[in-house]
Amino acid sequence: MIQIIRHRLDGDIDMVQRSIDRLKFFEAAALEMSPDGYYVAYSGGKDSQVIAELCIMSGVKFELVNNHTTVDPPELVYHVRREFKRYRAMGIKCTVSMPKKTMWKLIQDKGVPTRLTRFCCSDLKESGGRNRFTVTGVRWAESAARKSRSGMFQIPFLRTDDGGYIFTNDNDEAQLMMRTCPTQSKKVLNPIIDWEDEEIWEFIHKRGIEYCPLYDEGFTRLGCIGCPMAGDGRKREFVRWPTYKRAYIRAFGKMLEKRKQKGRSVPWETAEDVFAWWMEENKSPKQIDGQENMFDDF
Repeated sequence: MIQIIRHRLDGDIDMVQRSIDRLKFFEAAALEMSPDGYYVAYSGGKDSQVIAELCIMSGVKFELVNNHTTVDPPELVYHVRREFKRYRAMGIKCTVSMPKKTMWKLIQDKGVPTRLTRFCCSDLKESGGRNRFTVTGVRWAESAARKSRSGMFQIPFLRTDDGGYIFTNDNDEAQLMMRTCPTQSKKVLNPIIDWEDEEIWEFIHKRGIEYCPLYDEGFTRLGCIGCPMAGDGRKREFVRWPTYKRAYIRAFGKMLEKRKQKGRSVPWETAEDVFAWWMEENKSPKQIDGQENMFDDF
């Protein structure tokens, strides 16, 4: 079982209540955009488990949507299926959104996903929720860069002339909760953005919330298998799920074939070479320079 290091919930009930209040405050706006209310991005990870529970506690209307990426850990997929069965029995609308293209087809068409070229996120995870008020489990504790990023989130307390909503938090540091995505006509609310990891786990245990068993095996993130953002954690993932390593290598091979058929240059000889570079086992300047521009005319 995940160990709890710090105990804040007993002495800071306001933390939970603040998140519930954030959900309640914007519910009218969510219902204006859709009769289903909030579009809750549900990955099956610990943060989305907390978000789902908070939505239930707040009594707001919402729909849980899982974007199936085709590279999710199998244990996570099974967990989502179990949880969706439970939620549906409670009368909660649950939707599994299948991608138009699998990760393997995206690699053939667009190249190698890297920290800088994260087309996989935009195609597999972030395309949903158009014209909806989306709720996510994004938290500052997951990344210092998220907290330092200015302009990504906006806050005030009133409804603006362009239809946006602003929310004022109750502490000294401006906690930016809601933003508008004009390109997809959707608004995004992050009600637990200021929660720490320890607070997430204590809430889960206090509420008796089921979570994916991979956490008990020591996994701290349950994103796509092989995600470049996972750093060295990918090596453990490919040991745990070798079938996915083989699938990536096959996709890299088909990508190279497609490139060569079009008469385009490539900085690698084999699919295994691509994989080694991608895993940062081979960092030759030539390959890195080639990766930056080789897909511009793909």
